[in-house]
Amino acid sequence: MVKWARTLAWVLFPALGTAGFAQQPRQIVQQAVRAELAADAADHSLWLYYEVDKKPGDGVIQWAAQTRMGELDRVLQTAGRKLSIAAQRKRMDTFIHSSAAQARQRASGQHDDRQATAMLNMLPNAFIWTVTSQHNGITYLHFRPDPNFRPPTWESRVFAAMEGDMAVDDAQHRIVSLRGKMVSQVKFAWGLLGELEPGGTFDVERRELAPKVWQITETHVHIQGHALIFKSISEQEDDVKSHFEQLPQSISFQTAEEKLLAEP
Repeated sequence: MVKWARTLAWVLFPALGTAGFAQQPRQIVQQAVRAELAADAADHSLWLYYEVDKKPGDGVIQWAAQTRMGELDRVLQTAGRKLSIAAQRKRMDTFIHSSAAQARQRASGQHDDRQATAMLNMLPNAFIWTVTSQHNGITYLHFRPDPNFRPPTWESRVFAAMEGDMAVDDAQHRIVSLRGKMVSQVKFAWGLLGELEPGGTFDVERRELAPKVWQITETHVHIQGHALIFKSISEQEDDVKSHFEQLPQSISFQTAEEKLLAEP
């Protein structure tokens, strides 16, 4: 897989050193999408990080460690309730010894990956793009809905109703940030299955943790409305990840648990 991804990147981007400003806005976006997909296929890095995920009446504060078998989470606080060390360890041990829980996590991750890939592939054609500025090695673009685009899924209708801005790293063609605001109401089955109100926002921030390895560090979603068919779209959430530390490929669940418990 890694060799294939590197070959694909070489074929798609034979002239990475060319200046982004010589391209049309849509070409910049297309190149960024290809770079993200190729890099994601090639990236097998594992990380330990601290996460604060805030939701109304819910949310979690935790340390997380990625392994090749799955992600192990040391939950410090959930729904405003602090967990004892014993409770934290019990949660981790339960996951380590539950193949079913690990399978559910993998399935959820694969579903999220498919959705993210679909949304990335939509970017060039779902919007009308303009370059707003370029400085410090970053190109800033503005996007607005393309009236000729027909969203293929109900989820994509929400995405396609956004207007906002994207920042792209010129050297690596990686997406630095993506921010949008819902500019029109989205109804599902003429409102019978729910609707989302205009004015909702999302903000995704990313940074380079290691050479050519980028991760999402902040996600902020504030969308008003209600959709019976996929409740997760209508939500208020602020998720921030920090204190990243790269982990070895050979790390086991047991070693990951020890490292997590050593964190404050």
